[in-house]
Amino acid sequence: MLFLPLAGAAQEAKDFKIKGKLQTTKPVEMAFISYRNGDNTVSDSFTTQKGKFTYTGKIAEPTLATFRVRYAKGEGETKPKTEMVQVFLEEGKINLSVKDSLKNHTVSKSAAHAEFKTLQEQQKSYSERLTLLYQDWSRYNKEKNKTELKKVEEQIDAVNAELKENVYHAYLKAKPNSPLALYALKQYAGWDIDGDKVDPLFLALPASVQQWPSAIALKEQIDIAKKTGIGKIAMDFTQNDTLGNPVSLSSFKGKYVLVDFWASWCGPCRVENPNVVRVFNQYKDKGFTVLGVSLDRPNAKDKWLKAIHDDNLTWTHVSDLKFWDNEVAKQYGIKAIPQNLLIDPQGVIIAKNLRGEDLEAKLGQVFGIVQKAF
Repeated sequence: MLFLPLAGAAQEAKDFKIKGKLQTTKPVEMAFISYRNGDNTVSDSFTTQKGKFTYTGKIAEPTLATFRVRYAKGEGETKPKTEMVQVFLEEGKINLSVKDSLKNHTVSKSAAHAEFKTLQEQQKSYSERLTLLYQDWSRYNKEKNKTELKKVEEQIDAVNAELKENVYHAYLKAKPNSPLALYALKQYAGWDIDGDKVDPLFLALPASVQQWPSAIALKEQIDIAKKTGIGKIAMDFTQNDTLGNPVSLSSFKGKYVLVDFWASWCGPCRVENPNVVRVFNQYKDKGFTVLGVSLDRPNAKDKWLKAIHDDNLTWTHVSDLKFWDNEVAKQYGIKAIPQNLLIDPQGVIIAKNLRGEDLEAKLGQVFGIVQKAF
């Protein structure tokens, strides 16, 4: 899954200051920090004096920063060692103390970071379970064991669902006024937002928090998600096909249509394409088709066309070649690809983000065809 870089609305930034004391076993050669300030990602580097530093900056809202140090190269080392920690920034002064290595760090004078640590502790057991499951997934993927792979994917989905409900949702219900509430809400919402579930939680946030840049951006996504959920009428759109002729979604009314958001540059999309080809060929004579919407880059029509040819994608394709600014993608709130929507002959969205055998099983159900056991 490939994701659109984050963006937020402009808002007056506030000052923050980090005072650091790094008592590390090896001398620090350089320190680095990266964080978001409104629409911009700030990446900076600085030196320390005998392990001490003061770093000042501006942020439009409390935000998670990555702090990294590069140690001086030791004897026999081919490249310098680096370490990284995450620090939740907020307005005012923050202290960062390190003893021996960044693994032993303490952040003080930051209520936001204290709450961040609380959330980290609460999600720890889920993260450990997911780490083991992803190891299993990698092993079964290498073995091409589809049966076990599907089981592990279902387990991963189940653990992620538990994590969202038991940690982030529970935190939001208990602490809607926390400086970490918006962060928790974004983790709960994920990239495939259920607008009907997320919107009430958003509206429970303090009014001032709802005006933070990333909150405004999230609300826009929630409102779009409420229009594009299962059971909603798919919004019509028109975009040019590979020959420059306008094609409208409504022109496919009367068929089951898979609206497939992809791009030639998207590796996961290209991996999924053979699955879409298989179901297209299986059901194209039964009232099913695919409408590909490509997020290819400007001046990259040749790459788009080549991918269509190379992957044998013999259905209708449209694009405005505006990359992540594709007008249909923005209309449908697409922030990651591949994504898809399955629309029935009346224009109602009946499923979202079906992959591989799940897509085949859904179409088998739709057309009343009994699928073989996977």
